[in-house]
Amino acid sequence: MRIGVVFPQIELGGDVGALRAYGQGVEELGYAHVMAFDHVLGADPDVHKGWDGPYDVHTTFHEPLVMFGYLAAITRLELVTSIIILPQRQTALVAKQAAEVDLLTEGRFRLGVGLGWNRVEYEALGQDFSTRGRRAEEQIALMRRLWTEQTVTFEGEFDRVTGAGLAPLPVQRPIPVWIGAQSPAAYRRAGRLADGWFPQMSPGPRLDEAKAVVEEAAAQAGRDPAALGMEGRLPWRGDADEVAELARRWRESGATHIAIDTMRAGLATVDDHLAALATAAEALGLRR
Repeated sequence: MRIGVVFPQIELGGDVGALRAYGQGVEELGYAHVMAFDHVLGADPDVHKGWDGPYDVHTTFHEPLVMFGYLAAITRLELVTSIIILPQRQTALVAKQAAEVDLLTEGRFRLGVGLGWNRVEYEALGQDFSTRGRRAEEQIALMRRLWTEQTVTFEGEFDRVTGAGLAPLPVQRPIPVWIGAQSPAAYRRAGRLADGWFPQMSPGPRLDEAKAVVEEAAAQAGRDPAALGMEGRLPWRGDADEVAELARRWRESGATHIAIDTMRAGLATVDDHLAALATAAEALGLRR
């Protein structure tokens, strides 16, 4: 089971020095990968009355794929989006950006995708919120062709490509696509289409039920359920023993990857986040 971290997007602001210190620091601690969340725009609650989303116009987010270009130059970490909100973006452009990150990391990249929940963001990016599920499935198929074929002709419901392709192609052909899932429809989509999935719960009966749906969908699609990756998140709340126990439970649940999440734990600086991750790394027995 590979152990990584969740980049604390909402707590380090736009400090480039903190980003550099964080990336290099977690690599020195022996973590395998950095996972980053995604939001292009935040909604202004003064305009959108009654706004109850977890993020707003004041919440800071680095754009993950651009940030990964920077981290690729200063670390040897695997870089993971969890998740890029795929249907609000142009398919060919995401494929190109992902291919570039894959090249810069020499193949240490996973593209995690999902549908998102923020209608305000979809509107601003000129995309239809109501068709996002169908569009994501088509996008995944098209991206995989763009990553593996020099020239592509494709006619879909949402995208059309006529005799065009990416150059250079990525190292991984295709790049692994993982899906963030927290509904039965998303579990089935992950089973049918994904190389791995990100559950949005802790080990227990709910995870067992979700995993069964994913595996059934994979089998029905003629795929090997055992070949799908699964990455769980471990929230840091100051208790190293709790982290070690939750990691054990994830391992027993079949997780191939886990990521330690230090957000919302009252950590004010990058040094605070790294200190917490150092304690977690010791509890988890990480070694360089």
